[in-house]
Amino acid sequence: MKVMKFGGTSVGKPERMFGVAELVTGQQEPTIVVLSALSGTTNSLVGISESLSTFKRDEAKQKIDTLESHYRQFIQELVKTPAALEKAAQVITEHFEFLNIILRISFSEALNKDILAQGELLSTKLFSVYLEEKGIDHELLPALEFMVIDDHDEPQVQAISNKLTKLLETKKDKSLFITQGYICRNSKGEVDNLKRGGSDYTASLVAAAINASVCEIWTDIDGMHNNDPRIVNKTRPIEQLSFDEAAELAYFGAKILHPASIWPAQQYKVPVKLLNTMQPTAKGTSIVQEAASVGVKAVAAKDGITAIKIKSSRMLLAYGFLRKIFEVFEKYRTPIDMVTTSEVAVSLTIDTKENLDSILKELEPFGSIEVDENQTIVSIVGNEIAQTPHVMKRLFDTITNVPVRMISYGGSPHNISLLIPAANKNETLQLLNSGLFGL
Repeated sequence: MKVMKFGGTSVGKPERMFGVAELVTGQQEPTIVVLSALSGTTNSLVGISESLSTFKRDEAKQKIDTLESHYRQFIQELVKTPAALEKAAQVITEHFEFLNIILRISFSEALNKDILAQGELLSTKLFSVYLEEKGIDHELLPALEFMVIDDHDEPQVQAISNKLTKLLETKKDKSLFITQGYICRNSKGEVDNLKRGGSDYTASLVAAAINASVCEIWTDIDGMHNNDPRIVNKTRPIEQLSFDEAAELAYFGAKILHPASIWPAQQYKVPVKLLNTMQPTAKGTSIVQEAASVGVKAVAAKDGITAIKIKSSRMLLAYGFLRKIFEVFEKYRTPIDMVTTSEVAVSLTIDTKENLDSILKELEPFGSIEVDENQTIVSIVGNEIAQTPHVMKRLFDTITNVPVRMISYGGSPHNISLLIPAANKNETLQLLNSGLFGL
């Protein structure tokens, strides 16, 4: 059995859904298809929630009506027969009745999760109506019946496997299944989600749960590129990456793949393929256990970074100093990306400002604090690049005039990271594309 995941742009227009239907039918093995919400829908739902949370009910109502109008127009182009049109209209009516009902309900975080779930529920149900109209045999598998997370918002692969396996055993006559990405139930049984980009995570978790032959992630670009094609003029797709290389690239900014989605596939040794819905014959990128070669493979950039320096003369030879520093970040569940130390200071970076004020307050007793916001981490990724001859020389010859704030080298054999001001990001990516790849 295989898993095929399609993102919002792949199902964002009726003609794109037609293309997805062609891709998922006629597969050589049973297939579970994971769909995201139609492109733009999740942002619209977030906007509705924000209006409700600030008591702007008239504004929320206007946003709901605008979104409903979009879906009403969408189905007119999606299906043709009166029966299919009626069924698709009923789906829209059902979900927008819910959105209108919540205008009269007190806003809460639990309600917010219910609102955000509507996108994937709509896309999968409408796709199912289209497949039914075309006479394509399939089964709609509700993700809320098997996708579960624990008290710490961590997915439970074994529980997912048990629930999904039981569901599939009752549908042995089917070979094509459609399910929702992103949404799940939490430990309380409430509707929840895997956070933004979570449809990739869903696909990888499903693939791990059923021990799939492959997990295909279909987007609007032909695989992972050696640099950001939105910024750099000349980029090229990478044919093969190891899980370690792909994980580094995803974590440090490669937008094609959600960082969390690598872990389940890697743990359960399920190959991942990154493919292009618009060019289905393109090779794309294969992600497997072993790297194809050593050396630099790609460059990625992660925005929204805050650098924090804690300087203290008491730090010299002070056992447990770093532990106490890290405990502050652990307390506020804030991951650290980069760390550098000297005899009197430690510098580190975080990618969220959610608890920044509280963190800084708790760090004050340790010494003087300096904070630099609007930073970017640029990562150079490849198999064993820390041991690859001349990489460092080529790297620093290339970025001579770029103001580098921090360097992380040696922590991973597959990654060299630089912290630079966000204003220098585009220039740095262009320089590295020329200096490291000759493009």
